Amino acid sequence: MPHADASLVPDSVKTKSEFWTHVHDQLEILAGGQRHWVSNLSNAASLIYNSLQAFPSNFGDGERSVNWCGFYLISSLFPQPQFTDASMDPKYQMHASTNMLLGPFSGRPACQWIEVSPRPRGVCGDAFVKRSTVLVPDVLTYPGHIACDGDTKSEIVCPLILRKGGEDIVLGVLDLDCLAIGGFDADDQVGLERIAALIIRSCDW
Repeated sequence: MPHADASLVPDSVKTKSEFWTHVHDQLEILAGGQRHWVSNLSNAASLIYNSLQAFPSNFGDGERSVNWCGFYLISSLFPQPQFTDASMDPKYQMHASTNMLLGPFSGRPACQWIEVSPRPRGVCGDAFVKRSTVLVPDVLTYPGHIACDGDTKSEIVCPLILRKGGEDIVLGVLDLDCLAIGGFDADDQVGLERIAALIIRSCDW
């Protein structure tokens, strides 16, 4: 099967529960034999985004569509320059350890980093610090919401948590935005948390 066909949603998939199980299983196949997080998260963002567009009964590409899907990750995961001198703004470089950086995504351009310490910013920052999924039916009512796209009406953010040696390490977040108010519900949370767990165990961190 061509890799692109992984984002096709069969007509037999009717409910959100069935949809997220299908996406999970497709991602598991795509990640098979690949352990690098850049590659797997790139495919994950594309798969989720395009599969949602192909699921018109709940999302599709109209007024209820998901307009952004992607990842923010702790800065220590990103490699240092190997072939050029680092030219990062010194002011930002000094605080790099307190930010998540923009990772693989699908959708319009987004914020390049999100502060998580000492004061977390927005839904992504709160999900990171609380270590739990944050589901926001209406972003305009959420204190400190970061408006990367003014068309976004609702949002859901799942933390990526690596459990190692009895310790929980938050590596970043999986973030989805929707054009509709109340675009996400408990079924989406369950499905996305299962996908987040798959991503964690499918990659070398």
